[in-house]
Amino acid sequence: MKSGIGRIEALLLAYLQLRGMRLVEAGELGEPLQLTAAQECDALRRLARGGLIARVRPGLYLVPDRLPLGGAWTPDEALAISSLMADCGGTYQVCGPNAFRRHGFSDQVPMRVYAYNDRISGERTIGAVALTLIKVNAKRLGDVETLRGVDGGEMVYASRARTLVDAVYDWSRFNSLPRAYAWILDDLDAGRVDPARLVRTALRFGDLGTRRRLGVLLERAGAPESTLARLERSLTPSSSLIPWIPSRPKRGTVSRRWGVLVNGQVGEWGDTDPG
Repeated sequence: MKSGIGRIEALLLAYLQLRGMRLVEAGELGEPLQLTAAQECDALRRLARGGLIARVRPGLYLVPDRLPLGGAWTPDEALAISSLMADCGGTYQVCGPNAFRRHGFSDQVPMRVYAYNDRISGERTIGAVALTLIKVNAKRLGDVETLRGVDGGEMVYASRARTLVDAVYDWSRFNSLPRAYAWILDDLDAGRVDPARLVRTALRFGDLGTRRRLGVLLERAGAPESTLARLERSLTPSSSLIPWIPSRPKRGTVSRRWGVLVNGQVGEWGDTDPG
């Protein structure tokens, strides 16, 4: 056990691990360990500061099933975010840079975990895990896959098709256009995703701008007319144009069908955003 902790902290940690408690809330240990509320809270805070347990929120802590050599411990990303969401009764899915890496669209390693959820907005830190939580309407959650982490928690990721649609929908947050267009073209060419799947996902989770931009891309990529027509039927008439690549000068050709100013060419982008 890590040296430098007091008798109460050692007693508390030994009790938690003997009972196999992975989550503990302030108030649970006073009676069995004959501690005052102040003693219990102080001991939990000191254990968290020492890296022996991890604070999920004030008064709630994650506990390792066993301490690693050297004593310091932090939960993995899956356990951290699943514990936080379970505590607040929320639903989440990992998105953005983490999903881009998970599906092989980018090799950059994010320093934070980005997640859509229906409860919390803002940044949190649990142990060494930094979270950026993006609160959305519950209707925008879905189309996911689940992975298990090394600490036993489950981590819910956006599916491949959902990640591609999110890269177009949330381009300003994730700085993902025009890179996302190249990812979609590569996946279409390799057969990892098909136009109909993208359209279904865009109709469910995308806004009008997402559908218009995807319409231009899919039309130029040779998607079946029946698929394009389904996407087109979801649009509302508008005389205003949106840029295909928002970060670039608004010069180019006009697609009247989709209401888009096409200020770029299909297939000209790599993995880094030149804009």
